[in-house]
Amino acid sequence: MTPADETHSEAANESAPPEETIETLRAQLADKDREIAELKDKYLRALADFENSRKRIRQQSEESVRLQRESLLRDLLPIVDNLERAVEAARGGGNGKPIVEGVQMVLASLLDYLRVQGVTPIEAKGRMFDPRLHEAVDHVESPHHEPNTVVDEMHRGYAAGDRILRPARVSVSKGRSGEVDPERKQGEE
Repeated sequence: MTPADETHSEAANESAPPEETIETLRAQLADKDREIAELKDKYLRALADFENSRKRIRQQSEESVRLQRESLLRDLLPIVDNLERAVEAARGGGNGKPIVEGVQMVLASLLDYLRVQGVTPIEAKGRMFDPRLHEAVDHVESPHHEPNTVVDEMHRGYAAGDRILRPARVSVSKGRSGEVDPERKQGEE
């Protein structure tokens, strides 16, 4: 054998792995396949748990809304009862005093209910106009009020905590007749 043949034979032996190396690689591959299968199973279980949690939270939220709605409606039923009594009193005729008293009773019970729910009226009349709390529907001249003062209230506004449920609809003074608005006067100077 020539030296070139020996080198070629050694290279062939080195490039062909022995049977033990092949078995080791097969075992490692099988281990990796098992690990992949376990991770895939864990992933699918986690995904299913997530979906189940999402459905459970949605159902709990819907149930909570349903219970709150039922509670609200249940609390309004005595007010409906009072209104029915007022209508019956009106049908009975008379001088109208029982009707007024009945309506006042219903109004008082409704305002009490709103107060218990954290709803408060927004004070408007006689206060400075605030666009966050008031909705101006009219500007009037008033000899008795400063400019931008709420003169009259068409609809009372209400707040629940720090949130405005409905702004007060108001008339706002634009000052006395012939009087120049002080802010406008400064801008002209």
